[in-house]
Amino acid sequence: MPDFDAGTTPADRMRSHAADHHHLYGHLMRGLADDWEAGGPTREIFQGWEAAPEGSVVQLRLLAGLFRIVLTGRAPELVPYYPCLGGIEPPAEAWPRVRDVLVRHTGELHDALDVAPQTNEVGRSTALLVGLFAAVRRTGLSRVRLLEPGASAGLNLLVDQFRFVNPDWEFGPIDSPLMLADGVQGDVSAMAFEVVARRGCDLQPVDATTDEGQLRLRSFVWPFQPQRHERLNAALVVAGRFPITVDRRGAGEWLEEQLSGPVDADVLTVVWQSITRLYWPAEEVKRVEAAVGRAASSAVIAHIAMEYPSEGPSVAAELTLAVSGATPEILATVGDHGTPVALLGA
Repeated sequence: MPDFDAGTTPADRMRSHAADHHHLYGHLMRGLADDWEAGGPTREIFQGWEAAPEGSVVQLRLLAGLFRIVLTGRAPELVPYYPCLGGIEPPAEAWPRVRDVLVRHTGELHDALDVAPQTNEVGRSTALLVGLFAAVRRTGLSRVRLLEPGASAGLNLLVDQFRFVNPDWEFGPIDSPLMLADGVQGDVSAMAFEVVARRGCDLQPVDATTDEGQLRLRSFVWPFQPQRHERLNAALVVAGRFPITVDRRGAGEWLEEQLSGPVDADVLTVVWQSITRLYWPAEEVKRVEAAVGRAASSAVIAHIAMEYPSEGPSVAAELTLAVSGATPEILATVGDHGTPVALLGA
């Protein structure tokens, strides 16, 4: 159950989120808002969550729960409205049919509000790769131990198993199921490196090798963004070949443990995080930074982060790099889904 916020209602937040968007979720959030105010099934689904803080994005939790019902074949009447499933019907016409599904699955959709959003967007691996190139170049170390707090399913830890293609450089296996093209704006000096160890942590890790885990990840990718679904599907194939360990731990505590042991002198430890500060308490952010700082006093540590600046998501995320405890340097601005990575000065 979330903390309470005595401010706006779920209807207010859904209308604000929908704004004037005319994609499927824009129409559905406006329909949900009207239905909540009319005392329909939406009000029953949101029971106990009426004053959830905006950061809980309960509307996205509900829409993901609905999407899971569609993906598991229990609402075939909605498939024509989901472009990633081949649907081409006007999204403005979907609401009446969606409301019928809400009535049939009220209890399940109420339970879906307990599932926090996790897309594990693999487009962000482009930002990680740019940071890795810079870290390897500056340290002269090409054997990499990669650690990711807030890793979800750990898909971005497989960065070296994805194929990246840009006009002036390429990286990764040519036969990789996932190819990310033209994601970087600016001159890049590609550097060879080998990932010798990789591990992540998350409060609610997702096992990308299971049907349940894959369903959860797919349900949080918006259905009218088919390219993102194609990227995720390809990344899941890679994850099936190279299973990742994601520990169920808090970020600070986990990093303290991971960074406490000895590391070979020719290994570069890279701590990577993407869009985590938005969700971590301030104390957790400080604990992560302190753990990295302590470790940097006795080993070569590179901290690569893709995070929003203090203004929050209203501005572009920044890709930063800090080597061995130095002040983080901004390398690029980054789109929400990891691309484009616009190098400073590009």
